[in-house]
Amino acid sequence: MDIDGVIAAVPTAFTCNGALDANKFAAHCQWSLENGADGLNILGTTGEANSQYPTLRKEVMKEAVNAVGPERLMVGTATPDFETTLELTRYADELGYPVALLLPPYYYKPLADSQLFGWFQQLDAALGDASIQIYLYNFPALTGIPYPVPVIEALVKELPDRIKGIKDSSGDLPYCREIVAKIPEFKVFPSSETCLGSARTDGFAGCISASVNVTAPLCEKVWHGSRTPDDTLLEDISFIRQSMASVPLIPAVKYLISLREGTPDWEFLRLPLEPLTIEQKHALEAAVHKLGYRT
Repeated sequence: MDIDGVIAAVPTAFTCNGALDANKFAAHCQWSLENGADGLNILGTTGEANSQYPTLRKEVMKEAVNAVGPERLMVGTATPDFETTLELTRYADELGYPVALLLPPYYYKPLADSQLFGWFQQLDAALGDASIQIYLYNFPALTGIPYPVPVIEALVKELPDRIKGIKDSSGDLPYCREIVAKIPEFKVFPSSETCLGSARTDGFAGCISASVNVTAPLCEKVWHGSRTPDDTLLEDISFIRQSMASVPLIPAVKYLISLREGTPDWEFLRLPLEPLTIEQKHALEAAVHKLGYRT
């Protein structure tokens, strides 16, 4: 199944003790799809996946499917060890997720191209006839391991039915354009909605973004609207994104959702992340105004 367009990298709602707050999480997933998001990325960086143990990740995965169905979901299943990655990816397939989003095996580095290629070759073999597709997740600032374009080309050539796309969180749009040029059928998603004004011209499949959790209604107008998007709309999207990126992004997403929903409970995070300070919240005041939220 194809997933493209405006994808919200959704946060995970927690209780004060770090458990899943299923009701808040489900409600936000539903809100996102009803207010401009074409799909949801569950358990990515914004979802604090790598701060969660496997049982909790499975609980989150299942709750998302219960809330909105699997058709428009992709889910992060990567861990540093192969067996847990395989276990989570198989579970996603059983739940009906069409796409798993995978970081590289990010502890031992540097990795030779052959090691990176071999990891995914082995994963594909272990998945057998599972139908789930894999999108690569390129975030070298956190993993320390990029996905070189020649490795992507080799994976697509060797595993064309499995390796189908990439989310790029490096912010390197020339890298994204190079992938499009060399593998035209490959789905490329930059990690910021600020790319949407030229995304179709660039051949991108859309974006997968943390800030789409609040900007989705604006992003929908760009992606599904005129071929020449309104400059003012693009400026508002860019301003909100830049404001959120000026403070820790994941706590910023949760803070803005808490304002929209009228509950401070949305600000709960799992350590080592911490909520925004009062000063950081004040830095978002202009963005809050553009979104029509109240502080």
